[in-house]
Amino acid sequence: MKASRFHIATLREAPADAEVISHQLMTRAGMIRKLAGGIYNYMPMGLRVIRKIEAIIREEMEAAGAIELLMPLVQPAELWMESQRWQKYGPELLRVKDRHDRDFIIQPTSEEVITDIARAELRSYRDLPKNFYHIQTKFRDERRPRYGVMRGREFTMKDGYSFDRDQQAALASYQRMFDAYHRIFERMGLAFRAVAADTGAIGGSASHEFQVIAHTGEDQIAYCPESDYAANIELARALPLLAARDAPSEPMQSVATPGKSRCEDVAAYLNIDIKKTVKSLVLAVDREDTSGAAEADIYLLLVRGDHDLNEVKAGKVPGLSGFRFANEAEILATFGCEPGYLGPVQTVAPVKLVVDETVASMSDFVCGANKAGYHLSGVNWGRDLAEPLVADLRNVREGDPSPDGKGFLSICRGIEVGHVFYLGTRYAEPMQAYFVDEDGSKKLMEMGCYGIGVTRLLGAAVEQNHDERGMIWPASIAPFSVVIVALGWAKSEAVRSASENLYQALRKVGLDVVLDDRDLRPGVMFADWELIGVPWRVTIGDRGLAQGQLELTARRGMQTELFSTQDLLEILKQRCCA
Repeated sequence: MKASRFHIATLREAPADAEVISHQLMTRAGMIRKLAGGIYNYMPMGLRVIRKIEAIIREEMEAAGAIELLMPLVQPAELWMESQRWQKYGPELLRVKDRHDRDFIIQPTSEEVITDIARAELRSYRDLPKNFYHIQTKFRDERRPRYGVMRGREFTMKDGYSFDRDQQAALASYQRMFDAYHRIFERMGLAFRAVAADTGAIGGSASHEFQVIAHTGEDQIAYCPESDYAANIELARALPLLAARDAPSEPMQSVATPGKSRCEDVAAYLNIDIKKTVKSLVLAVDREDTSGAAEADIYLLLVRGDHDLNEVKAGKVPGLSGFRFANEAEILATFGCEPGYLGPVQTVAPVKLVVDETVASMSDFVCGANKAGYHLSGVNWGRDLAEPLVADLRNVREGDPSPDGKGFLSICRGIEVGHVFYLGTRYAEPMQAYFVDEDGSKKLMEMGCYGIGVTRLLGAAVEQNHDERGMIWPASIAPFSVVIVALGWAKSEAVRSASENLYQALRKVGLDVVLDDRDLRPGVMFADWELIGVPWRVTIGDRGLAQGQLELTARRGMQTELFSTQDLLEILKQRCCA
């Protein structure tokens, strides 16, 4: 590729709405151009990266036995009604009507369509196992699209789906995809972790996220440096921090805490450790009574004063699925007090109590007195309160014991770029995806699903690989492997000849090379390619040619070496292949 024939459109400044470095640099480098909120044009330079990512995915999917097909962007609503996700999915699902007033959706994912294909095509145990995938545009109507391509509304995703005879075979398919994903992200040169994760709106009983480690990541990952344990903070097991409950040693009494509604302030005012305080959170679950009237069950959840409630874990407590936070009227009716002074002792109305495992082992603790400006101290289970329902309710924190017992947890941030789910019969059952087994009986297919955010990977790679000059693409997914910068192209026949010869030689050995033959100042060309982040830059000028030397500069670290033309060809072959 000659730069004069390519589209290179770099910018000095990033747009004002570019919040993260990947959005800023990709826009400045001319890789993306915003069309609407969360919707981008992928310009030629950005599309080259996408195609390289897709090529790696296709190679590893084929090696793992997956078969590529292509499912449509527009899907009939009937399939989503069958799977019971038509209403459950929420406002992110873009619903549309055709000219005949029939309901359709713009796909955010393809579980329904692939299950429809499977129930029509895979009739016998002889047809199983099968693993289908496609790379296709998706749309999720995010309320607040942000972070450029990492939280857009329209994006490209590889989603794959496995179908098996039984759970054992399905878990074997899951493991094959798990291993393939490891190979994919390793080949892309990314630092990542596979972490246990919540199944979310997709459903199922097991899942792992593949998280690219980056300071700007939206997700928090808990991991143990001494072992392989890693989990999204939403799912990470928070072990109780007290081995056993001490016997009561203080009487329960009301203490004045004027204007102190936060645990931090109460602890400071009473001159006690915040770990002696308990935080109250009031949740509501809506239901209908026997007459069909709307009612709400009120729950009081307790975590230690320095801990935070994990809402995903709370939603898994029996009875709390679909909870919301209680409103002020419900709180007043139940506790007779405004938020900030709530507690489990002597509530006005009955309340269902659930406490975190650490709180269940506390004694002589401080909690709200259900009276404005007052807290209770010396509160104890068994003596002052009935034994509660106990659950893991909190987020883990740095330094907590690892759930595998092999050390202590650290916390880092990550960007989710891949997710694998074991679905079981979550979609096969409502959509009647049966096959005839060897004994002649009808059985439901066992499913798994496997996604990779293709366009999100661009942003994740940049967040992890950049410096003050611009992007530093890993070699396997860089838009070009090598750029030849020809200094004085228009003036020097020697420069033109040497540059063209090297360009053709590199192409002949299969390297992805661009020749910058633009008649621009050296500083402008250097700045462009440092911003774009091509891994290797060869500089050819009259001065170097007179000495029989060419400059080779590594984008990562910006180290420059001098080589003869013949040596340089061999060096680039070795380094680019490595």
